[in-house]
Amino acid sequence: MSDTAISLDHIANLILTAPTKELYHASISWFEKLGFKAIMTESSVETTATWMQLFSTSASIHDTSLKIVCAPSGTKKLSASVKMDWRSMPAVATITTNTLKAIEVLFASLPWAYQRYSVPKKNGADSSEFTVIYTHDPMNNLLIFTDKPNPFEAAKRLSEPTTEAASAPAEAPTAASEVREKRRKIAILTSGGDAPGMNAAVRGVVRAAITRGCDAYAVHEGYQGLVDGGNMIRKMGWDDVQGYLSTGGTVIGTARCKAFRERPGRLLAARNLVKEGIDALVVCGGDGSLTGADLFRSEWPSLLEELVKTDELTSEEAGKYAHLNIVGLVGSIDNDMSSTDITIGAVTCLHRICESIDSISSTASSHSRAFVVEVMGRHCGWLALMAGIATGADFIFIPERPPSGENWRDNMCAEIKAHRDLGKRKTIVIVCEGAIDSNLNPITSKDMMDLLTDRLHLDTRMTILGHVQRGGKPCAFDRNLATMQGVEAVEAVLASRPDIPSPMIGMNENKITRTDLMKAVALTGEVAKAIGRKDFIGAMELRDPAFNQQYDQFMAITTAVPIDETAETKKNSLRIGIINVGAPAGGMNAAVRAAVRYARNRGHVPFGIHNGFPGLMAGQVKELKWMDVDGWIAHGGSELGTNRDQPSLDLGMVSYQLQKFNLQSLILVGGFEAYTACLEMNNARNVYPAFCMPMVHIPATISNNVPGTEFSLGCDTSLNAIMDACDAIKQSATASRKRVFVVEVHGGKSGFLAVMSGLAVGATSVYIPEEGISLARLQKDVHHLCQRYGEDAEGKSQGRVIIRSESASKTYSTDIVSAIIKEEGHQQFDSRTAILGHIQQGNSPSPLDRVRATRFAVCAIDFVESHIKHDAVSGPTVYTKDPSSIAVAGIQGSNVSFTSVEELLKDTDMKNRKPNQTWWMDYKRTGNLLARRLDLL
Repeated sequence: MSDTAISLDHIANLILTAPTKELYHASISWFEKLGFKAIMTESSVETTATWMQLFSTSASIHDTSLKIVCAPSGTKKLSASVKMDWRSMPAVATITTNTLKAIEVLFASLPWAYQRYSVPKKNGADSSEFTVIYTHDPMNNLLIFTDKPNPFEAAKRLSEPTTEAASAPAEAPTAASEVREKRRKIAILTSGGDAPGMNAAVRGVVRAAITRGCDAYAVHEGYQGLVDGGNMIRKMGWDDVQGYLSTGGTVIGTARCKAFRERPGRLLAARNLVKEGIDALVVCGGDGSLTGADLFRSEWPSLLEELVKTDELTSEEAGKYAHLNIVGLVGSIDNDMSSTDITIGAVTCLHRICESIDSISSTASSHSRAFVVEVMGRHCGWLALMAGIATGADFIFIPERPPSGENWRDNMCAEIKAHRDLGKRKTIVIVCEGAIDSNLNPITSKDMMDLLTDRLHLDTRMTILGHVQRGGKPCAFDRNLATMQGVEAVEAVLASRPDIPSPMIGMNENKITRTDLMKAVALTGEVAKAIGRKDFIGAMELRDPAFNQQYDQFMAITTAVPIDETAETKKNSLRIGIINVGAPAGGMNAAVRAAVRYARNRGHVPFGIHNGFPGLMAGQVKELKWMDVDGWIAHGGSELGTNRDQPSLDLGMVSYQLQKFNLQSLILVGGFEAYTACLEMNNARNVYPAFCMPMVHIPATISNNVPGTEFSLGCDTSLNAIMDACDAIKQSATASRKRVFVVEVHGGKSGFLAVMSGLAVGATSVYIPEEGISLARLQKDVHHLCQRYGEDAEGKSQGRVIIRSESASKTYSTDIVSAIIKEEGHQQFDSRTAILGHIQQGNSPSPLDRVRATRFAVCAIDFVESHIKHDAVSGPTVYTKDPSSIAVAGIQGSNVSFTSVEELLKDTDMKNRKPNQTWWMDYKRTGNLLARRLDLL
């Protein structure tokens, strides 16, 4: 038996619609004769759909999917006359095949009309011809089969099963039937140290594999489970991963396996996988675990050969699973893997550290104590650096950037004393467990505690956080990251070939990516080598550019620079106004704090404008000093006060107050209202010269609806607040059995919060303004709920959540949606509502929002400085009408960029107050996939 490689115009999933039930069933039968297998049927009130899969018999050729939908409201296509030339008609797919003769035999054996044409090859040295066959399926869709290669064909290859020897018409269906029995089997294991989010990755892999027509397996206890085999390798069903999202650690277990490090152990692992029929393995772990996986793949042929020689496997078994596909997911709280911006578990670990230090800060301040806090990270200081930024630490020690000089202890003590002299009552020093000095001597927490006690006579305590950093449920970011990477891992398995290196699934520039696994592992090892040879500059360069930038930013805002009151200094300083506009959002205070401290350290004078533009009109402007913003980084809400009022209330008074206080630039921290305020002042520049100065909008809104940025301050804090609430709600719903909660979330006309929180909590359905709500959609959801509750085991029904964005529909309110679901459920399940309201603004900002706020603020001050024009007599001037001088600071990928408010207008939906582009809609499709909502794909 051989494969027929086909390509469906680069379309992974072909969707065809049948207008009648008769044509629907006839079409399924028609495609089954071609080798497709029906794997899943979804029904609703209006439609029925069958997903069909065409399985490959070769590891080098991929599978493809077909969805046939029965929609009685559809239009029936007219049949094409056999007397017509079908080459002039539009086709739904062009299928490239390398066994066209066998397919023609199949067509000839069945009552299928087709037209056959020959196309001469353009190569003059070759007189042969290509063949093109045109035929129609029962729905009268034109399909083209050809052996002519597609010059634009991508790397994707799909398979059409048939036999070269299909000379007898009766044998062709039999050959296809044999291939339809083959299903890919994909196993996932977690290895090494556990990381929050691993369970979300397992859930993503299992459900994506099942949806793609594969069998999913979980290997328990890491590589030890591979070695032991038997019950340690278990087939997973859809509901086996129910509840995984909110669970910390790894449910399937992990272990550091000595046996797998030796060839005899890997021989056992190979035998166990082949016996289970598994030839694809997704490994979630650190660099050591992923290195072991790639070694396993490289040895696979020799392992099978040895197993055949020892009669552990038959030649047939070894031949059937000749290639092992490996895909790596990086589960590491240290965030120490190269070629990816972030790893699964790192952000949750940062949450645990910040929660601990926030708690320590209150007792430290009460007793005027110093605390030395040790965090994890052998060769990577990411956790220590981000925790230092997010908690406002006084000093940090990381392995990539040891303190310089022999007198670094004196410098640290001088810095901490300067902070104390300014009035600080607490001192926080964060030490990475792998911290060293420039001579590679370890810097320990105990050494730092003794130093602060002996040199500065501070009452000092030491706290080693240890494994508390690994614990607890994963945060929203890690749930979504692990879920998306788990789904991508399955796609990588299905796309893998023996000649392609094992891929590692990562995230770069806010996109899920595939990179060469072993290249990433090798680069990771280079960091430790660079540190070992004292090449600290090289070690920092091996980290991503944002890491270097954020270290410099931490030092820039932490150091208390004495203010030089000389006339020369005053002449070169700017007076910078800082104002909050819009609804409160987590991270606003952190941004103000960073802007104030960085501005003062740069020699400028920052002013806080209280209570938004009404406060500015009333002259509520006050100079902010270094200690005025102490502790603000962990404060939620807005210390300056904020509201939605616009400068258009009285542009003249706004201009007057800016001139009165001689403000030379303005930093606006807020939501869409801050953007429109910038537009108003930009448009009024010709009338009010006071507006002719640099202005920066730092986006801060839980709705994440500001144009020019992928993330706004506050959206991560809000996602975690929604996630916590929904976790509690699902727990209540599960305890009550057969209960659905319709949860209403904020977001305005943007569905960001609904989509991202829906993915993080495993929502059954998500309603967003971009799609709206219809009666047909509600009917689908009710039908789906009836199906799911009908499948639940008696007495073990799971609670379910539906997320509804507040502006999803004017007609179908949260109460109405809940009432419809309850009524149409016919007592099979109950329904309740939960309107979260302003609880979504959160309490203390999340670590990500704190870090982003600091980065935004420092870059904003740099932006203002970039528009200064120096005059030899009058000093710096900032008068400008340049449109680029009023800009929105935005996170694009891993970079902070500035885009003028005028330029952003073309990308902004002013009516609905949001950007035109929604990068997060891919997360919506993944949410539907993992909720088994194929009817919504």
